[in-house]
Amino acid sequence: MAGRTKKERNNMVEYDIKDVQGRIIRILNVVDGVCREHGLTYYLWAGTMLGAVRHKGFIPWDDDADIAMPREDYEKLISHPEWMPEPFEFICAENDGDYPLPFAKIQDGSTTIIERMHLKYLGGIYIDVFPLDGVPAGKLARRCHFARYQFYKKVLYYIYRDPYKHGHGPSSWIPLLCRRLFTQDGVQKSIRKIMMKYGYDSSEQVADYDDGMRGITDKNVIGKPAPYMFDGHELLGVERYDAYLSNKYGDYMTIPKACDRHQHKFHFVDLDHSYRENQDMMGQ
Repeated sequence: MAGRTKKERNNMVEYDIKDVQGRIIRILNVVDGVCREHGLTYYLWAGTMLGAVRHKGFIPWDDDADIAMPREDYEKLISHPEWMPEPFEFICAENDGDYPLPFAKIQDGSTTIIERMHLKYLGGIYIDVFPLDGVPAGKLARRCHFARYQFYKKVLYYIYRDPYKHGHGPSSWIPLLCRRLFTQDGVQKSIRKIMMKYGYDSSEQVADYDDGMRGITDKNVIGKPAPYMFDGHELLGVERYDAYLSNKYGDYMTIPKACDRHQHKFHFVDLDHSYRENQDMMGQ
């Protein structure tokens, strides 16, 4: 999604990142248990995989977590929401018509966060769940394929975004036009069709599409899920971690400068009350 405005950055709530990380590790442990019980494959992904290798847990300033799943396993979780014990919930566009993203989240329904006010979506502390799909083999076909994905992803953002985020002038025209030309459901279905065009099993390379072409990874690098210690808990990640992290981050063992460390900085955090009890927050 697009970057934050100065006004948004100045309107963030203060919270203890350790408390948020504690709730996230609970979600990760539940997901690990569900996947083991039902024979599903998952991998610690992106910055969470980096944290497992470099810090043996969370990157100290990170306040979210990512996992990735082969498409078939991802679809099984969509089909079986009952596998998640309360208060944990698997949410995605397929089971929530108001959901504004092309990938899923598993959230703690007993908590509340507002990540971005202009997206008008209320939920709980979460982890991101990215489906892994195949990609075309040829370079030109690949560029065209991902360009289509990025187009619909941008349209999806404009549909959900408050069109008057930057005022009632020309900046509102594109979001309003997208709302006139496209529907939320139609765009989500177009994105899903693009992602699923190339099968996971039949492709040598797969991708977390949300990261664009940078998300393309050799399937033999991902390999079979391998155990990693993560804040004292054994979770599963990419088999060939050095190849994966080097491709994604370069010199991944070097700690970035303070100015290059990215944190979500949520608008609202309530670890004691469900987002269902905080619906009035979206009216503020």
